[in-house]
Amino acid sequence: MVDSFRINNNIHLYLLEAIPTAHLDDKAGGKGRTVSEQFAHMHNVRWMWLNAAAPELLNGLSKLDKELLTKESIQQGLIASSQAMQHLLHKGFIEGKIKGAKPHPASFLAYLISHEGHHRGQIVLTLKLNGHLPDKKILFGLWEWGSRSTLAL
Repeated sequence: MVDSFRINNNIHLYLLEAIPTAHLDDKAGGKGRTVSEQFAHMHNVRWMWLNAAAPELLNGLSKLDKELLTKESIQQGLIASSQAMQHLLHKGFIEGKIKGAKPHPASFLAYLISHEGHHRGQIVLTLKLNGHLPDKKILFGLWEWGSRSTLAL
């Protein structure tokens, strides 16, 4: 179960790697988030849950400041917050609960992956609206969870 969250994060990293740095500032319009801010939001929500449920897992982890985002800082943040969330999930599955997450750890995992999948979809849509849709190999690769499970991240 916990490995599913790691694979989910590997898919984020796969997509992030495929996006040219200049396209990280793409915005869908209005007051919406940029592509980089969407990635940062996923990390920052993880940080929020860790802070509420197990602050001891925040060791060295901080929120990403939208004014200071780079491809590298996003990548490092996603890797670090994914590792901390995997510890939280592992502990939660052993104990049968995660503070603040109802009704049980499995539903919390489903919530996390659903939330992040929603934002991954927003990222792809934002890129498309700006004429920067990744090629089909990348888009199909977002659904190749078996291939993403072997990444060493």
